[in-house]
Amino acid sequence: MNRFLSLLFFTLFSSFLFAQDTDTLTMSFEEYNPTSTLVVPGSDITSAKFPFIDVHSHLWRMAAMDLDKTVREMDSLNMKVLVNLSGRSGNQLSAMSDAVQNTAPNRFIIFANVDFSGMDDPNWTNNAVEQLRKDYENGARGLKIFKNLGLTASDNNGERIKTDDPRIAPVWDLCGELGIPVLIHTGEPAVFWDPIDEKNERWLEMKQFPNRHRGDTTRFPSWEVVMQEQWNVFRNHPNTIFINAHLGWMANDLERLGRHLDEFPNVYTEIAAVIAELGRQPRFAREFFIKYQDRLLFGKDTYRPHEFHTYFRVLESNDEYFDYFRKRHAFWKMYGLGLPDEVLKKVYYKNALKIIPDIDTSLFPED
Repeated sequence: MNRFLSLLFFTLFSSFLFAQDTDTLTMSFEEYNPTSTLVVPGSDITSAKFPFIDVHSHLWRMAAMDLDKTVREMDSLNMKVLVNLSGRSGNQLSAMSDAVQNTAPNRFIIFANVDFSGMDDPNWTNNAVEQLRKDYENGARGLKIFKNLGLTASDNNGERIKTDDPRIAPVWDLCGELGIPVLIHTGEPAVFWDPIDEKNERWLEMKQFPNRHRGDTTRFPSWEVVMQEQWNVFRNHPNTIFINAHLGWMANDLERLGRHLDEFPNVYTEIAAVIAELGRQPRFAREFFIKYQDRLLFGKDTYRPHEFHTYFRVLESNDEYFDYFRKRHAFWKMYGLGLPDEVLKKVYYKNALKIIPDIDTSLFPED
């Protein structure tokens, strides 16, 4: 009997251990989050080495926000100017402009937006142009185009409005006339068009946000078609300065992005939401930043102060194998580019000062 009980206990205990092993072996990708055992030099960077301008931010509630608090957070990061791309237009933009003037007039720049609804109206173009003129008079110093143009914005017949629709052309030309840049977000990362399978680097994002997938050919044109329409705008309006958001979704192919910048001398680009791509190719990205140092701007996108620390560390340090802050964007580790000071200064503020009017230059070094 004792032998039988011993055997039974051994069997049950073994089954328990096996069950634990099985659970461990079948954990999900989301659950797997190992602690690195690697010990290398490096530390967080919580304030930028040089003062900087964030050319890509969204303060949707700017008119009602505590801007004094925002300025204190900016000071802790060494951010001297924040560009709010979500200025909307008309009364909403005026309210934001008033809030800035009453609180910190030299710390914020507002970009206007265009409403593409009602484009079938024969007066749409004239109305859009006149509204942008008024928004400029009320303080807008740039135009932001959201990704709905070219993807989801449609006319009265349900037809997709193309980015290079000729009805919008006078808006681009007016920006050139006024000397204000157009920061334009077109499309998505090309991988959003790929099948959602084990080969897709953004599988987790597609799982968490299925509506971001663009693979339905009955609803969306291909990535190349969407982007070519944007590039046609750049080509057809050489006297207007464009800022191609998110490195034009070519951060994973910097050689192609370089050819893009070579082709369009009126185009700048910025690094919002793509720092994870740069942090996994530090040597090639460093070469790219040095070569195109006069065309690159700092941008972050979502305003979360602690996330800027990763941007600083990627751009400034030579650190190895450190964490990114959002797994669905990058399940890999980051490496620092260690950019030269002069390149950092151009990315952080000098290039933005060249193309965005009315920024207070006294906030930045004279060199």
